[in-house]
Amino acid sequence: MKEIPGYKDIWKVGYPIILSLIAQNIVNVTDTAFLGRLGEVALGAAAIGGLLYISIYMLGYGFSTGAQILIARRNGEKKYSQTGEITDQALYATLLLGITITVLLFFFTPTLIHASIQSPEIANASITFLEYRIWGLSFVYLNAVFRAFYVGITQTRILTISAAIMAGANIILDYGLIFGHLGLPELGIAGAAIASVISEMLATIYFITKTATFKSRKKYSVFSFTKPDFRALKQMLDLSVWMMLQNFLSLASWLGFFMIVEKTGEHNLAISNIIRSIYLVLIIPIMSLGTVVNTMVSNSIGSYGPKFVFPVIKQVMWFSSWLLILPSALALITPQLLIRIYTSDPLLIADSVATLRLIGGLLFLFNISYLLFQAVSATGNTRTSLAIEAFTIAVYLGFSYLFAIPFKLEVFYIWSSEYIYFSIMLILSLGYMIKGDWRSRKI
Repeated sequence: MKEIPGYKDIWKVGYPIILSLIAQNIVNVTDTAFLGRLGEVALGAAAIGGLLYISIYMLGYGFSTGAQILIARRNGEKKYSQTGEITDQALYATLLLGITITVLLFFFTPTLIHASIQSPEIANASITFLEYRIWGLSFVYLNAVFRAFYVGITQTRILTISAAIMAGANIILDYGLIFGHLGLPELGIAGAAIASVISEMLATIYFITKTATFKSRKKYSVFSFTKPDFRALKQMLDLSVWMMLQNFLSLASWLGFFMIVEKTGEHNLAISNIIRSIYLVLIIPIMSLGTVVNTMVSNSIGSYGPKFVFPVIKQVMWFSSWLLILPSALALITPQLLIRIYTSDPLLIADSVATLRLIGGLLFLFNISYLLFQAVSATGNTRTSLAIEAFTIAVYLGFSYLFAIPFKLEVFYIWSSEYIYFSIMLILSLGYMIKGDWRSRKI
């Protein structure tokens, strides 16, 4: 890797990740758009059930992110064989984690949902969704480790094909299983969950096949499948456990946010699910370049020490800012066009416009805050990134609750707490990168 990557270097690593996230978000958009035709209860249940699932998925994703930091660092140090060894150990660990959590959720999901959701209709629909959706956990955990390996060694093109397989399969299966087309049974919200599980399984099969035939497999020693190395797993866990908690907290905060919104009514919850789905598409450039910052900063520290870290962050930040111009303009200028993808209900469309414009104005603050936060994680001080996330979430949910319950404000004002979240994240992340002790940290 160059000392300071140019825009071409950033794009070379970043565009497959962007395409991968686009394909993954097609799954989310397809589910939300199809379920929106079933009514507000289906939309609300998909929001709650989907966020609970993604929150739990983030445990495995956090583990893979810790593995990615180590893989990128060893790649920067030119210790190539260790990148594959780390990957193999991470595959063992995440497969065991996925099976364990799936079994636990199978027994405890109904109790958890009924204790958290006020509306019986939404609670029952959420349980139906999750009863099928949880069987995809092991597949998405394995997929996260494969992505960590290819991102860590900066060979990301394979991600595009895997994501395209997953998105294409999900669209076809959603259409068939939700509405009963293509000779498939009409399963409604359960059909959306089953479609996602099958799509994720197909992506896993592709990753396994591609990695087994990877032309540099011997160089990186990936798929050597030595016996579990508890020393290596401990080293990975020391770094990853904080990432696991951080990522879980990050998505759990959205679950908490939606549970707060649910208490203000099914209409506001439906609005929020539409906004969430559009939001996830609009931030694809930010999330993709956050992954690039993570791997490039870790690679840079491994190759050159800390001296080029800030120039790398600045370069990626400028690049991602250019990519955000179109998403921000769409949300601010043509919000109705985006909302109509999800619903034809005139009231839902009208009531969602102001909140979507609010999100359109947030994107550039999100960009700066998130990229700096990813740089904190990439330095290896994952305890600090967890502390930043935990404090920020506590304030964010506190304001969301105040706006929604005691003050009884409209959904627009509840969503404005996103500005508070990213302002605090920006201040704390920048403060750590300027004053923190990351320059002397070894991993």
